[in-house]
Amino acid sequence: MDNTITQISNSLYSQCIADYELRSSSKDTAEPAELSALREKAFQQFKKTGFPSTKVEDWKYTNLTPFLKEEFITEQESDLVAVEESLVEKAMVPGLDSYRVVVVNGVYRPDLSDNIPHEGVYLFPLSAAIGRPAFKKHFGQYTDISRNHFAAVNTALFRDGLFLEIKNNTVLGKPLQVVHLTAADDHTFLQPRHLIVVGTSAAATIIESYVTVDNEASVFINHVSEIVVGENAQLQHYYIQTGNEKARYIHHTEVYQLASSVYNNYKASFPGTSLLRNNLNVALDGENVESHLYGLYLSGGHQLVDNHTIVDHRKPHCQSNELYKGVMKDEATGVFNGKIFVRKDAQKTNAFQQNNNLMLGKKAVIDSKPQLEIFADDVKCSHGSTVGQFNQEAMFYLKSRGIGDEKARALLIHAFAYDVTEKIPIPEVQAHINQLIEEGLKS
Repeated sequence: MDNTITQISNSLYSQCIADYELRSSSKDTAEPAELSALREKAFQQFKKTGFPSTKVEDWKYTNLTPFLKEEFITEQESDLVAVEESLVEKAMVPGLDSYRVVVVNGVYRPDLSDNIPHEGVYLFPLSAAIGRPAFKKHFGQYTDISRNHFAAVNTALFRDGLFLEIKNNTVLGKPLQVVHLTAADDHTFLQPRHLIVVGTSAAATIIESYVTVDNEASVFINHVSEIVVGENAQLQHYYIQTGNEKARYIHHTEVYQLASSVYNNYKASFPGTSLLRNNLNVALDGENVESHLYGLYLSGGHQLVDNHTIVDHRKPHCQSNELYKGVMKDEATGVFNGKIFVRKDAQKTNAFQQNNNLMLGKKAVIDSKPQLEIFADDVKCSHGSTVGQFNQEAMFYLKSRGIGDEKARALLIHAFAYDVTEKIPIPEVQAHINQLIEEGLKS
């Protein structure tokens, strides 16, 4: 492990090591041998590599040192945290008819959530789903803990999270809104873990939103989700990411798609959180698979937003489309690293990737690196990246027609973001994200 990062984050690293050793020596655990073995493998990996430094290629532009300085609590009290209804409502999409699911500090709260009266839908705390066949088949099967430092420590130490299984041929009639709320009185390191399994010919829409309670404590959330999209299944998946400057998020999402499935990911992040790292890995492991990834990041203050994506084409006749747009204000730092792999057997692949950035702040920074690695010869692939300044001629045009400075800026930024927001098929979600753009421009 790199000595520089060890010295600075030694407290949290040592605490995680101690937590695992204490838990593994406990006689109270009733976990299956396979899960214990997976935890042990992940623990040994984390023990060897620790937290990543900028010497690790995938973390080259993201220095974690300032975000790991505090003394973090890694084991939370088991008492239920009191939650104000207004905080939950703040994270909901206004006017959208949906089922509500609330997760507080990584713990599913049925008392704050709707009952889902739908056959074929099973929603549990992850800790209560360990015996289910879908858990045994899929959990931990798709995340490469040898390459992902935070996924390794999450696998070793996760306590709970969400398990959602949508059975074969089940079509969820209303969207599922999952509100992830974080509230802590002390500096806390949280590690929620989620598993979503969408069965053959099933269909669902999941909207995940994030909100943090304003207080003086820093919270570092290391969140891992594994998502399986079965044959001929469809999943529309949204991340709406907000928070305050005391929140640091590492989001690792692993998606595994089978033949003829469709996975659409819409990710929108806004000013607030001091650190936001999104790892989104999608494996197209069947023929005639479609994946569409749309990202919008509006970054401000001294925020650091880092989007890393991998689209892995493994089989023939598949299509992927990726468009990420960034608006950088103030002294914010942005990173985009998108990789498309086209394996030798993945003939007739159609893959597109584009990252465009609009720089509003003179001290804002963006590092954009789209990548293609193609090992097949009968493919159509393209990728590109742009970084541009604000269009002063367009501003002058709008202002000359009586539109105020602030309104003119907002109109031009909405126009820039439109290629992403227009792809959102739910009008209420589209309106909600446009409203968050307005609020983010004023902050």
